[in-house]
Amino acid sequence: MAKLLLGKEVTEALNAELKTRTAALRARGIIPALAIIRLGDDPSDLSYERGALKRADAVGIAVRQFILPREAAAEEVLAVIDGINEDPAIHGCLLFRPLPAHLKDRQQEICNRLDPKKDVDCMTHISSAGVFEGLELGYPPCTPTACMEVLRHYGIDCSGKNVAVIGRSLVVGKPVAMMLMGENATVTVCHTKTADTAAVCQRADIIVSAAGVLGSLTADFVRPGQTVIDVSINWDESKGSIAGDAKFDEVAAIVDAITPVPGGVGAVTTSVLMKHVILSAEKN
Repeated sequence: MAKLLLGKEVTEALNAELKTRTAALRARGIIPALAIIRLGDDPSDLSYERGALKRADAVGIAVRQFILPREAAAEEVLAVIDGINEDPAIHGCLLFRPLPAHLKDRQQEICNRLDPKKDVDCMTHISSAGVFEGLELGYPPCTPTACMEVLRHYGIDCSGKNVAVIGRSLVVGKPVAMMLMGENATVTVCHTKTADTAAVCQRADIIVSAAGVLGSLTADFVRPGQTVIDVSINWDESKGSIAGDAKFDEVAAIVDAITPVPGGVGAVTTSVLMKHVILSAEKN
């Protein structure tokens, strides 16, 4: 049976560090603060928000919530972002995305309105450029960063390793590939047009699965000696609970190490968000 790479262990280590840093900031009269902008009451947004509020309270970060109706106009959202940009007491901003359908055509405009210095979850083009060019511009997205935190915490060296990333979204696949290359890994990004994803994964030392397809990572994709980072959160109707891409029991019986879902990468994401807020407060 594979070793479980538990998010709880990573989070506990991160939180201990973050509490020390927020205490140092507060001793200087600086209260690190996160703004949360939410349109409507999407259940997944509410779930993440509850986790973020709990994590912020645990590490000493203040949170200001800006709740707008789902049908809010773009100008209302832009006005909130302008206010956050102008408020020196706010160090980071989380805007729940994707935005409602009526704002789809203006999503880029809205996201890029945020000051990159406060962009703690990579919603601006400048932050994305920082990820792809390896520069400190804004902050990388929290979920790919959480993947890297898990690998670091468990001492899994990426240098010289072959890594297969399944998924090419800007949310996880592409940025995590850039981060892995920054750690000197050789990365292959697989997607729906990849001819034989299973063969690519078989050759890899590390697999990062962000396909978002329940049960898509099977025993045919893996071999002994591998590490699997399962990023996806899917709803499993048969079990009435969330699950990752991996058919967990069959994959875990083969590989050396795997992140469970729930209890893996997702558990680390909010701690990474808080780390970025603290970094912003320290810098600014």
